[in-house]
Amino acid sequence: MTATRWASALVLVCLGLSLPLWAAEPRKDEDALPIWESGVATLDLGPDRRFPVSYAVTPIGTVFSLHSMVAHLGGGLKLGPMNQSHELTVSGTTYIFGPDSASITAGTEIYSMSQRPTVAEDGIKVPLDLLETVYGEQLSYDFEWSQPDRTLTVRKLPARQLTVDVDLVNLQGVTTVVLQFPERPRYRVRQSPGQIMVELIGDRLQSESRRTVPEDQLVKEIVQTRQGIRLVLAGNAEANDYTLQNPFRLVFDVYRSSGTAAAQPTPPSTPIRSDEIRTIVIDPGHGGENTGAKGSEGIEEKEITLLLAQALRSRLVERLPVRVVLTRTEDVDLPLDTRTAIANQQKADLFISLHVNSVPGPSAHGAETYFLNLQASDEGAEQAAAMENRADPLPANEGDPLYDLQLILWDLAQSHYLAESQRLARLVQEELNETLHLTNRGVKQAPFRVLVGAAMPAVLVECGFLSNPEEEAKLLDPAYRAKLVDSLVRAIVRYRAQREGVPLPAGEAIQ
Repeated sequence: MTATRWASALVLVCLGLSLPLWAAEPRKDEDALPIWESGVATLDLGPDRRFPVSYAVTPIGTVFSLHSMVAHLGGGLKLGPMNQSHELTVSGTTYIFGPDSASITAGTEIYSMSQRPTVAEDGIKVPLDLLETVYGEQLSYDFEWSQPDRTLTVRKLPARQLTVDVDLVNLQGVTTVVLQFPERPRYRVRQSPGQIMVELIGDRLQSESRRTVPEDQLVKEIVQTRQGIRLVLAGNAEANDYTLQNPFRLVFDVYRSSGTAAAQPTPPSTPIRSDEIRTIVIDPGHGGENTGAKGSEGIEEKEITLLLAQALRSRLVERLPVRVVLTRTEDVDLPLDTRTAIANQQKADLFISLHVNSVPGPSAHGAETYFLNLQASDEGAEQAAAMENRADPLPANEGDPLYDLQLILWDLAQSHYLAESQRLARLVQEELNETLHLTNRGVKQAPFRVLVGAAMPAVLVECGFLSNPEEEAKLLDPAYRAKLVDSLVRAIVRYRAQREGVPLPAGEAIQ
């Protein structure tokens, strides 16, 4: 890319505009799947509506040009810097995805794809199940790919007639409304002052009803029509929503606005926080007898993580008007649950757990950034979580149904911050890759116990491999650690600017 084009692309990124195709240069990806076949197929949208669309075949399946889909099916595509953390918006819902992960998120929802998006010279290509998830959920489209004919047929799905059971309960000042469907509907949620609209897309409800709730101080009325459900709220009420599976339930936790004098306490699953970042909790992994990984030179993970955390605290306080708390400031052992509890007690706006990786053999290298999911994104992520979780023996009641329920509730608490955790993880990974020229091992999800229960956006960063002698030598070098810390600071500064809607400080854009 020429210097002029790079400067223009940078201006577009800073203004939040979509990048042109020439800005979407492919980046090196050592784990990219081989392309078995590529070419131009036909996108069949009905009579007299046939368009060319580029495709490629990998060992996992076929991927299609996302730019073509957006052009012909609608939506908005916003590319992130360095081809990471893209946003696809369809019918008001924004899906976040990137080339490092076979998953996309929308609000508190996370969807697993058959394969990661691929970046080529002619733009981004995505698997069919991503298109089915986004356009099927938002616009009721059905996709059918015929490999022999090289034709992708897209048709509107017929409307389904669905039933819904509505339950409402008020507990400790929070009203929870549960909408239970026999199968997942195609819908979107729109909130405005005084009401929540659940609009069905293509589907219809079998009956209409109107239920007043005079005894509730937060939800005044629930109106069910063929097209959806409307919750009428008190003037001082706000709501969070999330979903539960098997059976599918759409849940709304309604609470008093934090700005009212009569504000009520809310349960851990629905904390109310402003967009402003005031407190950051940094967790140096391991400590005490729990040494963590060990390098060939004798350095221990607990020492490296404490050095990094102390330096990160100093740099953050220098750069931002924030309070930074460390879960430990000396060589002591802390249970994993205690580390998260400290973040909750400090009312942290961000939680970052620092670690250093280790695997059998000296060849593995690079950085990885994780956010919480009870299902690991791949086998490597599952092994990494198992290794870190081994530092703190599981409670004796592990496997007990009540304990399993507690884990699910904790996961729901973090699900409120899923998209923000993923956004922060991607920014951290970008900065580590670009500044330190580390192998991009990607953003992943895994059931790290230290992230379970965090009532704020939370990520775990594996800063390198002590099992690799070259990376061990780097981690022992104060100058390299300073660069690593600066990368983390830049990621946090960028995240804060995005979340609070403030301009980036001069020089903070990716160079």
